Amino acid sequence: MAVVANAFPIVELRNISKEFSGVRALSNVNLSIYAGECLGLVGENGAGKSTLMKVLSGVWPAGTFDGDMFVEGRSVLFYEPKDASSAGIAIIHQELSLFQELSIAENIFMGDMPATLGIVKAKDVVERSREILERLHFDIDPLTLVKDLSVGEQQLVEIARAFRRPIKVLILDEPTSALSDREIENLFSLIRDLKRQGVACVYISHKLPEIHELCDRITVLRDGESVAHLEKKNLSDGAIIEAMVGRKIEAIFPPKRPFDANREVLLEVRNLNYKDPKTGIPLLKEVSFDVRKGEIFGIAGLMGSRRTEILLSIFGALQADKTSGEMFLEGKPLHVQSPIDAIQAGIGLVTEDRKISGLVLEMDVQSNLTLPILRRLSRFLTIKGNEEKDLVDYYIRILRIKTPHANFKVRNLSGGNQQKVIIGRWLSTKPKILLLDEPTRGIDVMAKAEIYYLMRQLVDQGLTLVLVSSELPEVVSLSDRVLVMREGMVAGLLSGKEMSQKSIMERAAA
Repeated sequence: MAVVANAFPIVELRNISKEFSGVRALSNVNLSIYAGECLGLVGENGAGKSTLMKVLSGVWPAGTFDGDMFVEGRSVLFYEPKDASSAGIAIIHQELSLFQELSIAENIFMGDMPATLGIVKAKDVVERSREILERLHFDIDPLTLVKDLSVGEQQLVEIARAFRRPIKVLILDEPTSALSDREIENLFSLIRDLKRQGVACVYISHKLPEIHELCDRITVLRDGESVAHLEKKNLSDGAIIEAMVGRKIEAIFPPKRPFDANREVLLEVRNLNYKDPKTGIPLLKEVSFDVRKGEIFGIAGLMGSRRTEILLSIFGALQADKTSGEMFLEGKPLHVQSPIDAIQAGIGLVTEDRKISGLVLEMDVQSNLTLPILRRLSRFLTIKGNEEKDLVDYYIRILRIKTPHANFKVRNLSGGNQQKVIIGRWLSTKPKILLLDEPTRGIDVMAKAEIYYLMRQLVDQGLTLVLVSSELPEVVSLSDRVLVMREGMVAGLLSGKEMSQKSIMERAAA
């Protein structure tokens, strides 16, 4: 969609400013949204994207911020999200908020049930839900329970909820973070269809390829200010990144060094099998590979290829009686029945969801960093405070964790700094091998670059890394070799010049 010159914006934000406890989160931000376009909203973690969208969607009520908002040229004041919804503005948050035990229809109209003379008729709820689902080309029975849907299907239910009222603007915050490739294609198709219907979409994402594919324009936020408004013809990675960080970036990925195929083998996995504990269906089938000392060993594949299960099995986080095969560490048999066994053997795991299975969000940076080594830091059941403080200060310094102090709640850090805390935690255990599952998911481009250079530095210091990532440029640019998985089986092992995005996809999707 080409935005017509001087076209009247359907939504306009003027000079929006917002403070939290004296800290300015937004400073005179301007934003225009046009009917039938997809506007990309990008910026580093902490740039103000979510705060701005909370202003627009009524989460931050009028009176808690400065500036003006206009919908179709009329000045508006939103005191709660329901006001924004009534004006045709809806937001789909990254974390879904559905009632798992209720039906699709009940979720769509929860809190806003259609009633005749005060009476809600179940038949009317189902029929109106069916109409909304048909508009979104979501072919499913509205009586289906949400708990029986995939993550992508649940996201469509969230979008359907927004359409229970007439909608002008749909805000999507990191919508593809937990979707399969097929579900992403379905979502993109839906967004294009909504644009044709005249609905405006605001698309927030750290994934620049998605921005290129979907967005007609982008607005860049930096340090709470709107610093650039770019048309599609000017959308290059370099221009976007430079606007985000305020300076030219020479290279996102560190230089790659030659791989020595004669390095000593550190980890051997032989004939690894794993069966689903509930169904007994094989999920991993005769998986074999070796990892050499001081390398970054990549594992790639489509969603459902069981990359994560490989890491969980090495770490002892899967049911031992459902797993078979052999593992060797430094040539000696490795028997891992639990994560405790893995940690004691010198293995660490950075999980794919730092908020659910990585961090203790209500604890501070110090407590999260030292969690697995408290026994080492203790004497007579008392933690040696000075030793703990020195260790924490060391990792904050070398990992460049941006935190006001060690006792700062980890929940309040940016995504990139949260990820550094997890990496620091495992480095404190002095591991031989570190398993990384989607280590840059949900963090901005500069935080990604910091993690990439940190990984290279750790490998140069002798640590061995196993990397699982859905981002092929990441896998190809960082890994010395790549194991390609397809439906729980090995589809190929690539190295050197044969390692490319194309060759990985050819094997992963064959």
